[in-house]
Amino acid sequence: MIDKGFWKGKKVFITGHTGFKGSWLCLWLYHLGAEITGYSLQAPTNPSLFELCEIDKITTSIHGDIRDREKFRLSLQQSNPDIVFHMAAQPLVRMSYENPIETYETNVMGTVNLFEAIRLVNMQNKKIKVVVNVTSDKCYENKEWQWGYREYEPLGGYDPYSNSKACSELITACYRNSFFNPKTYDTHGVAIASGRAGNVIGGGDWAKDRLIPDGIQSLLKGETIKIRNPKSIRPWQHVLEPISGYLLLAQKLYKEGARYSEGWNFGPDAESEKTVEWAVSRLCNKWGSGSSFEIVPNNGPHEAHYLKLDCSKAKAELGWKPKWNLEYALDKVIEWSLAYKLGKDVRSVCLTQIQEYEG
Repeated sequence: MIDKGFWKGKKVFITGHTGFKGSWLCLWLYHLGAEITGYSLQAPTNPSLFELCEIDKITTSIHGDIRDREKFRLSLQQSNPDIVFHMAAQPLVRMSYENPIETYETNVMGTVNLFEAIRLVNMQNKKIKVVVNVTSDKCYENKEWQWGYREYEPLGGYDPYSNSKACSELITACYRNSFFNPKTYDTHGVAIASGRAGNVIGGGDWAKDRLIPDGIQSLLKGETIKIRNPKSIRPWQHVLEPISGYLLLAQKLYKEGARYSEGWNFGPDAESEKTVEWAVSRLCNKWGSGSSFEIVPNNGPHEAHYLKLDCSKAKAELGWKPKWNLEYALDKVIEWSLAYKLGKDVRSVCLTQIQEYEG
């Protein structure tokens, strides 16, 4: 699905490259031969995948806040990229309840700053060809349906995080319509799309209040995993699944311009849409001796029970499809975590998994 020849030598700018998902994207682009510039705050966790894999050695890293409009614009201008991936965000639902203002400032005004910088830089050199804004499956108005949301469903968001991602989608659509309209693509040359995915799992995620990362940390410490919402269903997928979608989408946008300038879902097949209890039970079974979990009362804020994506459009129009089911994705998480526990070179583990995923 991914064209290595296309990416070799491409100049790629990534916001939020020090995060879990951004780090995996950097590693894959490095493997493909791209020239990477990242703009981000310091790595959000300690330890972090970014630092363990020494990603600062394979990228030009700029320490900056997406809310700093002028610094960001200058950094983008100096980088002079072909393709931009926007991943800088406050990414956690429970954290958004604790810090709603920071969540909106980062996820909403950060998106405005992104597109305003692209608009101004594009007026000067017209070098930027593609922008992929990575949002979330939680951007939809969640009606607790037991079927998948399609790209034209109403946006919404109960909590500040989910709502801020819906806002980010609306901002993307506004700038696309107002300044980078597909109908006038020949005059501006910028193709803009958004990628909607969530509940990614993979090696090197230390984010707080996320089921699989919390579970892995408990297993590494020999502690019992605690789960709050055992019957909640999530579209679990390995982190390489949506990233492959973003890369494929960027290729299509670059080669065919306005045709793909829309929102796109990247989620697992139905077989991987499992309950929290199922996922943790499998994780414990795969880990083996000394692993256990218990259900504890959920005294926290509201969280959705059902959340599924319909990815028919990406499959039909992009030729994208998930490769690893949840069983195998959990195997890859455990493989990475055991390598980390044993002090192995985890960058090599990541790159090996990327090569395996490529097939």
